[in-house]
Amino acid sequence: MRPLRERIVVKAQAGWMGMGRGAGSTALGLFQILPVFLCIFPPVTSPCKILKCNSEFWAATSGSHHLGAEETPEFCTALRAYAHCTRRTARTCRGDLAYHSAVHGIDDLMVQHNCSKDGPTSQPRLRTLPPGDSQERSDSPEICHYEKSFHKHSAAPNYTHCGLFGDPHLRTFTDTFQTCKVQGAWPLIDNNYLNVQVTNTPVLPGSSATATSKLTIIFKSFQECVEQKVYQAEMDELPAAFADGSKNGGDKHGANSLKITEKVSGQHIEIQAKYIGTTIVVRQVGRYLTFAVRMPEEVVNAVEDRDSQGLYLCLRGCPVNQQIDFQTFRLAQAAEGRARRKGPSLPAPPEAFTYESATAKCREKLPVEDLYFQSCVFDLLTTGDVNFMLAAYYAFEDVKLLHSNKDKLHLYERTRALAPGNAAPSEHPWALSALWVALLSLSQCWLGLL
Repeated sequence: MRPLRERIVVKAQAGWMGMGRGAGSTALGLFQILPVFLCIFPPVTSPCKILKCNSEFWAATSGSHHLGAEETPEFCTALRAYAHCTRRTARTCRGDLAYHSAVHGIDDLMVQHNCSKDGPTSQPRLRTLPPGDSQERSDSPEICHYEKSFHKHSAAPNYTHCGLFGDPHLRTFTDTFQTCKVQGAWPLIDNNYLNVQVTNTPVLPGSSATATSKLTIIFKSFQECVEQKVYQAEMDELPAAFADGSKNGGDKHGANSLKITEKVSGQHIEIQAKYIGTTIVVRQVGRYLTFAVRMPEEVVNAVEDRDSQGLYLCLRGCPVNQQIDFQTFRLAQAAEGRARRKGPSLPAPPEAFTYESATAKCREKLPVEDLYFQSCVFDLLTTGDVNFMLAAYYAFEDVKLLHSNKDKLHLYERTRALAPGNAAPSEHPWALSALWVALLSLSQCWLGLL
């Protein structure tokens, strides 16, 4: 007799195949099969995330409609979201029987119910709130308020933060801190819901110090919530409206789930995108722009194929050949007591700071000597522009406002000996020698056994 697991899987496959026998039995068969998969394929045993796709489809379709009402547009929307989810996990699910069963079942249901493969999906998280929970029914649909789409007793979403400021310094969604060159146009965020691109230009002619001079944010059209909106800011031009002059998401029913608010005229704006649970802060400090965002992990990772996705600075960080080791630069400046980079191609900044004077200046606004403080010192030494001190200060203020983990506000650099080429450091150089000795001894024992 076949093992229980195998018998259940075969039965589940037969259930998918039986769905074509009638619309009335379709949902019933589906609802019987999904719990089976949820029970027999524990998510901790495999990187395949098909169970997540199954459970999201189950949550989007069960309880909200009668089993005979699959012909509604909502059913096709949920089905497209299900298909979208399976495509995202295809790479890790190639050998998973539950995955292949789900893919075939989706195709069958698409045909049976005349669902187009192109159209809206229910992401992010389309949930139906219990009666009386929504306080925005008259203002916007529930799907247009990300946080309120969660049931009272479900886990709150996890939020992440990314920021870009100064010459330029990047804090990624994973709290990695980098100083980069990235001259020209670079993608900062690129997912299913919005794109952010920055343009960095030299602070001084011929200088390797760059700062953000232009910012473009594209909010993609999303279901009944918002139309596509474009926001653009440049040096000395920080508008309090989208490119078309509007201040919200357009004419759709949930337009107010996307709003621009001017905090300080020409210096500070905030964009609230409630439908994706996202807050964006853009500032002009001196002549240049800073960017900060708070975004749910679910939205951060909402991409068609993350493995083949192109560069996305907030998620992947700067390329290695674009990164600057400002610790080495700082140590050199401290040792030499000089305020400028050497070489004829790097002109001196208009106002020269020594390492000591830059340190004292930055300490006025940033008393904790973390990476924001170190960035401030670096920028004063490379640019001579005191506005970069303010950029670091406001960047940290935005972190305090937007970061969900208050224990990670400050980031620190490990004390380490830098290896050539920015290789991975070792805090204890003797540890590497000890490791080689251990490996050599192990190899000799292994050869002895052979």
